[in-house]
Amino acid sequence: MSVEVLDSATIVSFVEDEEAFNNSIRNRFAHLDTDHDGLLSYAEMMQELKSLRVFETHFGIDEKPDPEELASVYNSLFVQFDHDSNGTVDLEEFKAETKQMMLAMANGLGFLPVQMVLEEDSFLMKAVEKESTAKAAA
Repeated sequence: MSVEVLDSATIVSFVEDEEAFNNSIRNRFAHLDTDHDGLLSYAEMMQELKSLRVFETHFGIDEKPDPEELASVYNSLFVQFDHDSNGTVDLEEFKAETKQMMLAMANGLGFLPVQMVLEEDSFLMKAVEKESTAKAAA
């Protein structure tokens, strides 16, 4: 993890760069697709969500979430990705939903830069790295 500065333009620029965004999406999808069938099952997506521990910490302090509430949230997230409701998420569904989520984050951030703690291999970190590379080349 590292602390990085980003704003909405950082995220939008990354999402609009089809090559960089699509490469990141394909890499993450391949990492999550543990059985290599070209689809993400509920179990495969849950491994990723559980590893993030988003719902199990509150300002860095571990909490015991209600298991039923946690299962409901995870199910809702999976349904959000599974656009055709067939019980799996394909690459295009994964890409489309990730893009929507990232643009929603960008919209929420606005134009003022903020500092965030980012996971090393996260999509937001990829956006920051892309921007840093572009600035260094200029």
